[in-house]
Amino acid sequence: MLDLPALTAQDLRALDPEAMARLAEQMLARMAEQARQLGERDQQIAQQAQALRFKDARIERITFELARLKAWRFAAKTERMNAEQRQMFEETLAEDQANLEAQLQALQGETDQALAPQASERAARRPRRQMLPAHLRRVEHRHEPDDTTCPSPGCGRPMVRIGEDVSERLDIVPAEFFVHRHVRGKWACRCCQVLVQEAVAPQVIDKGMPAPGLLAHTVVGHLVDHLPYYRQEQINARSGVHTPRATLASWAGQAGAALTPLFDAHRAFVLGAQVLHADETPVAMLDPGAGKTRRAYIWAYARGAFDAMAGVVYDFCLSRAARHPVDFLKGWSGTLVCDGYGVYDSVIKLETRVAAGCAAHARRKFDELIRHGQSPVAMQAVQRFAQLYRIERDVQALSADDRRAVRQARARPLWEEMHAWLILERQRVPDGSAIAAAIDYSLNRWTALTRHLDDGHVSIDNNHCENQIRPWALGRRNWLFAGSELAGQRAAMIMSLLQSARMNGHDPWTYLKDVLTRLPTHANSRIDELLPHRWQSVSS
Repeated sequence: MLDLPALTAQDLRALDPEAMARLAEQMLARMAEQARQLGERDQQIAQQAQALRFKDARIERITFELARLKAWRFAAKTERMNAEQRQMFEETLAEDQANLEAQLQALQGETDQALAPQASERAARRPRRQMLPAHLRRVEHRHEPDDTTCPSPGCGRPMVRIGEDVSERLDIVPAEFFVHRHVRGKWACRCCQVLVQEAVAPQVIDKGMPAPGLLAHTVVGHLVDHLPYYRQEQINARSGVHTPRATLASWAGQAGAALTPLFDAHRAFVLGAQVLHADETPVAMLDPGAGKTRRAYIWAYARGAFDAMAGVVYDFCLSRAARHPVDFLKGWSGTLVCDGYGVYDSVIKLETRVAAGCAAHARRKFDELIRHGQSPVAMQAVQRFAQLYRIERDVQALSADDRRAVRQARARPLWEEMHAWLILERQRVPDGSAIAAAIDYSLNRWTALTRHLDDGHVSIDNNHCENQIRPWALGRRNWLFAGSELAGQRAAMIMSLLQSARMNGHDPWTYLKDVLTRLPTHANSRIDELLPHRWQSVSS
C-alpha cells in the first residue's frame, strides 16, 4: 500500500497506470472514512446541542416556577384563603421552593458531583389472638416465689422446678430522637505543614440537620401515614424537638429532588411490562389564585397482577382527559387492563395495544341494582359472576399456561352461556331502564371482558390497580388537598416508590432510609439496584 501522506509530485509522475489506479482507490477509501468520521462528529455535536437546549429549557422552566412561587407568596390573593388553606399553602410553597432550588442547582452544576445520581378468606368465627412478632425486642421479667420450700405442715423440704408458664404483653416506647455526632480529627505534620482530615460524607441535604432516618420518617409520615406537617410538628415537639412545619416541608422537597433519577428508572421498569393495569381517582388541589380548591386526578399504572415483579407508578394530572394517559404511555405496547371509562378507548387505539376489561365493574352494575331494589335478572347475573370468580380463585397460584388451560376448559363455557343469556334478557327489558344499562355495559365490552380467557398473564378484573390507588383515598381524608400541581407531582413520584416497596414486602421507612443514605454516593449507572423490586438492604 502506498504511503499517501509521504507522496510528492515527482513520485506521482513516476507512477505507472496500475499504481495510479491503486492510489485512486486508496484516496477514495480515505475520503469515505473521513466523511464517515465527520458525519459521526456532526451527529455528536447535534446530540450535545440538543441536550444543552433541553437543559436550558428545564432551567428556564424551573426559574419561572420559582418566580411564580415568590409572586404567589406575596400576592394579596392569598388573603382570600381561610386559615387552614393558607397554612397548607405556606407548607407547600416551602416544599416546592426547596424542590425547585435543588433541581436548579443540580442542572447548573453547583452541587457536589456525588449528589447528582441522586381477596383473602375471612378469619375463623372464633377470634384467636395472633402470636406477637418474633423480631420484636423481648424484655424478660422473672417471677419466682420468695420461698421454695414445701409449705405443707410437717414437710419443709426443698421444692423442684418442674416447668413454667409464659405470657407476653405488647408495649411501646414513643419515637426516640437521637443525634449522630461526627468527630473528624485533624492531623498535621509540623515539619511539612500538611493537614490531613477525613472528608465530610455527602448527604441528601448537604450541611443540613436531618439524617436520612429523619428524612424518611418525615416523608413516610406525610405520604404513607397521611400526617400533615403541622401534626408532625406537634408530635416532634412532645419529644422536645423543634421542627417547624415549613422546615419539614423543605426537607421533603429536597428529598423529592434527590429521588427523581430513581423514579425515572422505576417508571421505565413499570412500563416495561406486557400487561398493565390502569385506573384513576380524583384528588383536590389548592388553586392559589382563586383561593379555593379544584379537582385534579391521580392516574395509577401497575404491572400485571400475575407479574413476578410488582410495581406501580402514579401520575398527578390536572384533569381526567385522554391526553394524560396517552402521553404517559407513549411508546408502550401490550395489554391494558382498565374499566369502561371512554378515555381508555383513545389510549388503546394508539401503538400496538389491546384492552382487557374489568369483570368487577361489570358485576358492580348488577350488584347496585340488587342493593337498591329487587331485580331477578341482576341477581342471576351476580350468581353467574360468582361461578367465574370461584374458578379464578382456583387458578391464582398456577402458571400462565396452566391458568389459560383451566380457563379455557372451565370458564369459557360459562362466559359463552352468560353471553347468550344476556342477549336474550336484553330483548326482554325496556330501553332506558337501569337493568338495560347494566346489560349493555357488559355486552358492549364483551371482547375486552373475555380477553383473560386467551392470555394467562391477564387478570379477570382491575382490582389489582384499585388496591394500589386506595392509599390516595385514605390520604385525601387527612390532608384534604394537594397544595399545588408541583406538590401533587412530587407526592405521586415518592408514593410510586414507597407503594412499590410495600408491594415487594419492604417496610417503607426502612427502604427509604436506606435509599436516601446510599443515593449521594451511588453511581447513576447502578441506580436500578435501588429500585423497590431489586432493593436489598446493606445489612442483609
